[in-house]
Amino acid sequence: MRPDQRATGDYADRMADTPPGGALPPPSAPAVPPPGSSTPRMPLRRLGWRRILALAAVVLLIAAGAVFMVFTLGESLGAEALLVGVVAAILPVPVLVSCFLWLDRYEPEPLKYLIFCFAWGAFVSTAISLLVNETGARLFKDWGLPAALTAVLVAPFIEELTKAAGPILLLIFRRREFSGITDALVYCGLSAIGFAMVENILYLGGYGYRTGVEEYGPATGAQQVIAIFIVRILLFGFAHPLFTSMTGVGLGVAARTADRRIRVLAPIAGLLLAMMLHGTWNLLPSLAVATGQPIIVLYGYIGVMVPIFFGMVGLAVWLRAWEGRLTERTLPDYVRAGWLTPPEVAALGSLGRRHAARTWARRVAGDGGLKAMRGYQFAATRLALLRDGMRRGLDRKPAERERTRREERELLDAIAAYRSFFVGRDPQAPVGVWDGQHYHLRFPDGSQRPVAAPDEPVVPIPVVLARPPAQPPPYGPPGWYGHRPAAPWPPGA
Repeated sequence: MRPDQRATGDYADRMADTPPGGALPPPSAPAVPPPGSSTPRMPLRRLGWRRILALAAVVLLIAAGAVFMVFTLGESLGAEALLVGVVAAILPVPVLVSCFLWLDRYEPEPLKYLIFCFAWGAFVSTAISLLVNETGARLFKDWGLPAALTAVLVAPFIEELTKAAGPILLLIFRRREFSGITDALVYCGLSAIGFAMVENILYLGGYGYRTGVEEYGPATGAQQVIAIFIVRILLFGFAHPLFTSMTGVGLGVAARTADRRIRVLAPIAGLLLAMMLHGTWNLLPSLAVATGQPIIVLYGYIGVMVPIFFGMVGLAVWLRAWEGRLTERTLPDYVRAGWLTPPEVAALGSLGRRHAARTWARRVAGDGGLKAMRGYQFAATRLALLRDGMRRGLDRKPAERERTRREERELLDAIAAYRSFFVGRDPQAPVGVWDGQHYHLRFPDGSQRPVAAPDEPVVPIPVVLARPPAQPPPYGPPGWYGHRPAAPWPPGA
């Protein structure tokens, strides 16, 4: 478990060079919080007047889009058809949202940003797209061109652009909330789900229920709603999230690179790919109608969309596992400096080990220990992502580097506070000290001796962290990427 990259700058060399604690103490039970004490929380960012104004502007924009869409759909569909469309369109939303949140289990994104992306896609993107698509349809009609061209030439451009606009704003103003492609996929996916939900209201309530009722009565309307639900949601419900995920890949790449050209070109390339894929999807039914060959849609669905869909699913699953393995590649720097122990790093490497650690924390410290372990795992994952960003040289300005150093120290302090809730409470394990290379344990017979780290740890060992030397030989502080001897535990553990 050695870092596989070299530092791109010297500022990372100064990180975490002041570990907590004093000289190496004798092994003894560490102080633990009193029963009933509250679990520590991550530090909150202060709300300045600029942030308040920006937040108010975003809320007003989303609210205006919501009012516009409710008024437009209500006037177009009628109250009854609107209600039917809303109920039917909401049904798949929890399932789709859960799929994207499943990808985000290692380092869950703030709920407020998830809600923002969903609401942006549902109201702002749909409102702008509706106005532009209707304008395009009128222009094509005035020019004597088929209105179907709107779905091929206009809709893919404006819909993908507006769906991606919300996540792009997050990337510009909250870049630290983008830890990679996984986060970008989640943000873009939720925006697309919100857009698809409102669009489905129009199809299910208007083209389904209202049209059926006007022609043959409520029974026919209900049948058409079911038919559209099966085709549009059960079979093709992944379409909008799939299109926008292409943009998400580009945004994720841009968020984790220090190259300014890639930061600009990657999102543009992803957005163009999303537009082309969306346009191809809309072109299939137009070709089927023009040629009288409905099988064209089936060929396009099986030959193009299904392979791309499973390819994106495979990429998302791989990225999810990569995010877990990132802790094993970056956190050993803090192990050598004495901030963490080898078992703690190993316990973060997979969801199974994280679950085992939470189970252990609950057994030895109750519900408070479980809550603390969850916070500990979140903070440690954030620390790994922050460390990876240092290696990549994401922070170019001195102010950004200083903010990174401050955030690293806050995360390390939070990790220490969370650890205090479950360290030293397991009666089945000896209490000891980790000095960055060995454990110093006191055994029941009173003897004390150094012990190497176990080969396959699965839960944090309850030890006190000792303050290592300023330059602990033979490693050096985190960020030093020169020659090192073998890691203090097997790299494959």
